[in-house]
Amino acid sequence: MLLGALLVLLVLGGAAPASAHAALRGSDPEDGSVVESAPRRLTLTFTESVGLLDDSFRVYGPDNRRVHLGEPQHADGASDTARADLPGGLADGTYTVAWRVVSADSHPVSGAFTFSIGKPSPTAPVAPEDHAEHPVTKSLYDTGRYLAYIAAALLIGTAAFAALCRPPDPAPLRLPLLTGWWTLLTATTALLVLRAPYENGTSPATALDLPAFTDTLTGRPGTALLARLALLPAAALLVPLLRHRAPRTRLAAGTALSLALALTWAAAEHASAGIQVPLAMTSSVLHLLATACWLGGLTALLLTLHRAKTPPPTATVTRFSRLAFASVTVLVVTGVYQSWRGLGSWSALTETAYGRTLTVKLAATLFLLSAAALSRRWTALLATPATVEERVPELVGASGVPPEPRPVISPADEAEDRHRRALRRSVLAEVVVAVVVLLVTTVLTGTLPARAEAEAAKAPEPQVAGLPGAEAFTVPYDAGTPGGRGTVQLTMDPGRVGENGLQAVVFGPQGALTFVPELRASFTLAAKDIGPIDAKLTDRGGYWATNDLTLPLEGTWTMKLTIRVSEVDQVSEVRQVEIAR
Repeated sequence: MLLGALLVLLVLGGAAPASAHAALRGSDPEDGSVVESAPRRLTLTFTESVGLLDDSFRVYGPDNRRVHLGEPQHADGASDTARADLPGGLADGTYTVAWRVVSADSHPVSGAFTFSIGKPSPTAPVAPEDHAEHPVTKSLYDTGRYLAYIAAALLIGTAAFAALCRPPDPAPLRLPLLTGWWTLLTATTALLVLRAPYENGTSPATALDLPAFTDTLTGRPGTALLARLALLPAAALLVPLLRHRAPRTRLAAGTALSLALALTWAAAEHASAGIQVPLAMTSSVLHLLATACWLGGLTALLLTLHRAKTPPPTATVTRFSRLAFASVTVLVVTGVYQSWRGLGSWSALTETAYGRTLTVKLAATLFLLSAAALSRRWTALLATPATVEERVPELVGASGVPPEPRPVISPADEAEDRHRRALRRSVLAEVVVAVVVLLVTTVLTGTLPARAEAEAAKAPEPQVAGLPGAEAFTVPYDAGTPGGRGTVQLTMDPGRVGENGLQAVVFGPQGALTFVPELRASFTLAAKDIGPIDAKLTDRGGYWATNDLTLPLEGTWTMKLTIRVSEVDQVSEVRQVEIAR
């Protein structure tokens, strides 16, 4: 443990920043530039390879209308560039370009910039808001990723425990094997279905869009999920075919399937982008397999200790102890490398979200290693031969007939039983902490690495897509009923005279997303006797929105927000909103 921590500190101390997530490196035309004549195409260059969407580019002209573009594609076969042809005859003035791509590590990123033809317009056009991520879709997608990690660890770890530790009663292992297989199949299917809404930042309801779903299958994340779906039925079909084969054949087949499954994660996440990709993917595969053998094997050992008809022999527990030690060694080596690759500097541990999340994972892992050391101690005691001699007293009565023998529980048996109970408790503690480690790991894989953050800081600072000049505000409400309190977060885009978009997300009393039967918003300009104008908000599957709110004059408008929290209860709140030209 101390050696692993020391290696982390030494390696991180001398590291230098590099890249991981995609960041916009440059564009042609450049952000804020003024060109004499209309360009023929747009070209964007990123810090790493990116995947393109049908709607990767949206361009809005000086009249605030959208410009029709050619199909987005990679420029000259370079995977880190993207371009789209512009139509001829573009008018002079300022144009806003909103872009959205998918990083090589599967995370969508977006931004916006402007350029002008001839001379800048008095006011730059504003693109409708582009949600970097839909809260409901992101929550469902993250849940699916977490379940997939747990299921993979359970499936691979249980199979490894059965093959390498050879428990005499494998019946208790049937449940974790089936649970891991079905959970991984279900979670992977859900991730594949949600992939299009996740990439596009839309609600889960858009998963039914067949063209969008088909497009995701050609990207790297979609291909990896498809490969995982293909491997799971193959694994199920191989089980009966290999049942009567030699143990080495079964072990080789299981190892090959486990490597292939682990590769579906490495090929679509952080390891597949940034520096040293081949080494990073190898490290990622080994890290995931070692995690599965240790944490999934722990679950298998716990079930064997509690549910086997006869207690597992000491040899089984000792074999797992050796497997766990080897797994921890691999985890330390690959973890040090991946921490260096993701962080890049010592200060990133405390100054970035990735570093702070990694610190939490390291702390949880230390607790896990402490519990593992305790389990290893109890395993060693179980493996130690009894040193206490037990004899049945050979007392002979006066008649010369030995007395009736009585059952005797030897001190050695009592000690073994005590050690076995202690081992069950320590293994249970390991499993509980392991679940926490897997949860933090899932959060870590969805967090922008510190190296990428450093690279993005060097790149040109883009506008936030769809938000220049936008107004955002929070409106608390209280209907006076149980659970009838909360807040509504609203964003008005661009918050100026003319056509506006309005988005609203409702949060309950505990700060979690909540459903309300109805949400209405109306706007009144009392000084000019205009209104009320109904915003006509519609439920978009987790949030309420409209893109057709037209406010014709500047001034201080009164927004009336009505939240219906049940069939009979509702509350109205009023806010003043400044609308400028």
